[in-house]
Amino acid sequence: MKTKFTLLCVVMLALVAMIGVSRLAVADDADVAVVELQGNDQMQYNLHEFKVKAGQKVKLTMKNAGMLPKVAMGHNCVLLKKGVDLVQFALAANQSPPEYIPEAKKDDILAHTKLLGPGESDTIEFTAPTEAGAYDYLCTFPGHFALMKGKMIVE
Repeated sequence: MKTKFTLLCVVMLALVAMIGVSRLAVADDADVAVVELQGNDQMQYNLHEFKVKAGQKVKLTMKNAGMLPKVAMGHNCVLLKKGVDLVQFALAANQSPPEYIPEAKKDDILAHTKLLGPGESDTIEFTAPTEAGAYDYLCTFPGHFALMKGKMIVE
């Protein structure tokens, strides 16, 4: 019985810690939403969604928390305008080395970071759209978009 209680306590503490970390990844004040996004060697973002206010300034820092070289596991964050087909955009990006930002589709982009190697980070600032809704973001390194994608929710 004591072992089950101890295990339950450990699980609860882990859940509280994870919830706390995810909330810290998006800080918000009246003027600027601060977002801390990370990508890792398992092709995962730490956030699958973040929320901002319509027309709010956003300061997004993207960090590659992985260890593998950039040529094998580079990461970026590309925020797309509402309604852009994520798969078609990603397929075009696959053909656009070295940064994997397709020139022909630049009008589909709200903002993007640089392609980052292990331990590197990039901070971008932009203004959230004034139209509420869900806006896709993805990593455009070839093959990554299947797992590395999320939504910026504009309220």
